Amino acid sequence: MKKNKLEYSIHPLWQFLESKYGMEEAFRMFGPYRGANIIPKELDAFTYEVKMPLVLGNTNYVGTHFGGSLYSMCDPFFMFILMKNLGPDYIVWDKSAKIDFLKPGRGTMIALFQLSQEEIDEVKRIVAEKRKTTRFYQAEVKDETGMVVATIEKELYIRRTD
Repeated sequence: MKKNKLEYSIHPLWQFLESKYGMEEAFRMFGPYRGANIIPKELDAFTYEVKMPLVLGNTNYVGTHFGGSLYSMCDPFFMFILMKNLGPDYIVWDKSAKIDFLKPGRGTMIALFQLSQEEIDEVKRIVAEKRKTTRFYQAEVKDETGMVVATIEKELYIRRTD
């Protein structure tokens, strides 16, 4: 029986935005990010820093950061870093996520998403051996003073496309 290659590709709109404006600007044009004033910055191929000032569009009923916006600022970056570094022969899907709100968020929130070349190599090694893997990644959302406001854990499913 012939195996079919799994269909998996970047949405054409995102392909256009990335090629025309770059990923930082594409993320800034993304409706949920624009509305919540989420500002991602690519520091290098393995690292994104994401900031979110407190504005009316991301303020909750009691005047602090809306929890959905705090999660939204964390949602795609581990997946995105893996996809970019593994290349088109790999599939990366979010499997689950958990966010713990530790204190009210006020002012500008900052989160750093970083994976090492060693982690990319380890994922490739595991997938070559077992065909797929599930990995867990954590990040902290901090305020301007460095106080941790929330922690996030992402579970990602990774496999080859063929």
